[in-house]
Amino acid sequence: MTHISTMTEQFAQYALEGFCSSNSHIVQHVFDGVMRRKESRKRKVAVVIGGGSGHYPAFVGYVGTGFADAAVVGDIFASPSTRQICDIVRLASKNAGVLLGFGNYAGDVLNFGFAAERLRGEGLDVRVLGITDDIASAPIGRETERRGVCGDLPVFKIAGASAERGDDIDTVERLARLANSRTHSFGIAFGGCTLPGADKPLFTVKKGMMAIGLGIHGEPGIETRPLENAEDIAMLLVDRILLERPQGSFGRAAVIVNGLGGTKYEELYVLWNYVRKALLSQNITPVIPLVGEYITSLDMEGCSLTLTWLDDELEPLWRAACDTAALHLTDSEQEDRPASGDGPPVAVPEASVKATESGDARKAGLLVAEGVVRIAKMLAENAEELGWIDAQAGDGDHGLGMARGSAAAAKAAQEAVSLGAGPASVLTAAADAWADRAGGTSGAIWGLGLRSAASELSDYGVMTGQQAVRGARRALENIMEFGGAKVGDKTLVDALSPFVETLTEALERGGTLKSSWRKAEKAAQDAAIATAALSPKRGRAKPLAERSLGHRDAGAVSFAMTTKTILDLVEQNS
Repeated sequence: MTHISTMTEQFAQYALEGFCSSNSHIVQHVFDGVMRRKESRKRKVAVVIGGGSGHYPAFVGYVGTGFADAAVVGDIFASPSTRQICDIVRLASKNAGVLLGFGNYAGDVLNFGFAAERLRGEGLDVRVLGITDDIASAPIGRETERRGVCGDLPVFKIAGASAERGDDIDTVERLARLANSRTHSFGIAFGGCTLPGADKPLFTVKKGMMAIGLGIHGEPGIETRPLENAEDIAMLLVDRILLERPQGSFGRAAVIVNGLGGTKYEELYVLWNYVRKALLSQNITPVIPLVGEYITSLDMEGCSLTLTWLDDELEPLWRAACDTAALHLTDSEQEDRPASGDGPPVAVPEASVKATESGDARKAGLLVAEGVVRIAKMLAENAEELGWIDAQAGDGDHGLGMARGSAAAAKAAQEAVSLGAGPASVLTAAADAWADRAGGTSGAIWGLGLRSAASELSDYGVMTGQQAVRGARRALENIMEFGGAKVGDKTLVDALSPFVETLTEALERGGTLKSSWRKAEKAAQDAAIATAALSPKRGRAKPLAERSLGHRDAGAVSFAMTTKTILDLVEQNS
């Protein structure tokens, strides 16, 4: 349990501010993240890493010389938004390309992927790498589906060292991907983690038992077994990872024994003794082994083992000097420590909302804002029900996240209207605010979807039904592309796709927007109900597929609810 806390919604922000002010000789505070205090060469590949808060020292603790140039962080266990990522990348870029690194989770994949697309459109060469080291999350042959856990550290360290010595973006990306393919992790838990302000953990482990193959966002293990002694735990971890040993000699490996936040360092050192013996017995030499807390999960009791198989290319990069708040390695070419100093965060310029000269567009902007306000009110009223639906096979935060995100979107939309914005600008402002405030996968999806829809609107003239259809279709296409979900995966897409198809068909047959929306809303409602019969194939519910059967998908249900809310608005403003 978190004993030292503040207002729950401000916990991550206050923790970030405290980290920056206490490590001001290494990092400087930028909104939603950190950057290096000490400047490197004027032109180099920028390594920008990130993910949710609650995993310290990941990710801010690895910003510094020889490692990452910047880190962007979201709320507790929630991806940073697309806008936040774009802002920090723009600040960190040194005109030689950018490598974006993150754990392979749905929200991160969406936000970092969409951010890369937006930045490429601005002329930046941005490469994306989701870390996939957790062997418990998908079997051999399906490595791309694996999530990232403690493997973030060695992969980002190797990428950062490559960039530091002046390698070009193609080389940095190649070496980072090679390191990722050679990195494997496996973990166990003795107790679950508790979110700040909560009075009970996200999951529990029975006394005298241990959960095998845990996740770092409160996901329980894939199996439980009686608690074993240190030697047996070490053998379990080593044996599982050696099943993934690549072909070839690979007699040397970077090794990390990682604590998850609630396991004492002394226990980890005891475990390391046995891990080391087990590795040496298999003719594997640990290279600069790390024992401690490197990727945590708040106060989770547990540990993990990570191996990165080294060769002549990767070992020098793993050994290279770095100077960060969480990791300091030296070699014969160690640089001086950056000078200390403190100051206000580096300001990130905000995009300004421009007024439209079209009276029709202003009226349309008012209508869009009214729709967002109504959606926010509806989601606030249904937050508890949506949370209950989500809790059947997830973490139960969907209702609160949707209410929080839509409330921020409503406020942003109203502010845009007060400045005389048209529908495209109003919806864009709402989209960014929703993604920023909601966090998690749902926040990423709604931010992406609304921004995609906004791209088909205009701030000049009358808003038409055809624009609405094109916007809905663009939202569907981008959500499927960046999120990787398809119909049948038990996600929001299962309701969104029939809604878009029905709306398109009805309008093409000559229906009015009101009658067409009514048919599409019915299709979305029916599809949301039908998700109860589906087995989840993506997201946090995937490992708990059996538990999910018989229950509707919360994302599909909340989307269907919004179509009903907007139907009422369309009928009143036909």
